[in-house]
Amino acid sequence: MPDAFTRGLSADQLRRNLNAWPTFAAQAIDVVEIAADWSRAVVRLDLTPQNANYFGTAFGGSLFSMIDPFLVILLANQLGEDYAVWDKVVEIDFVRPGTGPVTAVVDVPADVTAEVRAATDDGSKLLRWFEVPLTMDDGTLVAVQKRQIYVRRRRTTD
Repeated sequence: MPDAFTRGLSADQLRRNLNAWPTFAAQAIDVVEIAADWSRAVVRLDLTPQNANYFGTAFGGSLFSMIDPFLVILLANQLGEDYAVWDKVVEIDFVRPGTGPVTAVVDVPADVTAEVRAATDDGSKLLRWFEVPLTMDDGTLVAVQKRQIYVRRRRTTD
């Protein structure tokens, strides 16, 4: 995803760009919402023949990729350009087959961002784990993604 594709856009502009992004469009991944304050993203995967596995359930790779950029995007936009934010480690625990649409709500509330900022304000790096449940419309848990995010305040060159 090129920088020009994401940087400097409003949350709604980025949502529209991500929905047009071939990586998401080919997998029937819909970015339903990105909060204007960058604290939340809601992402939905509609089960289609293009993203179903051999057994007709949601392909694990699509479940994995549906929230791939969001923790980094939400945190980076809340923290600002003075911070480097990257995925470090990603795990997924598949709980049940996804037999219908799957939704993920990615939350990075302001208090979490404040904790991250406080922990990295002196230039220290932070490795912080986040968990995001992926559920079907009836609330059935399909998977839990666990992501370790790396954050460090960028060094200034004086």
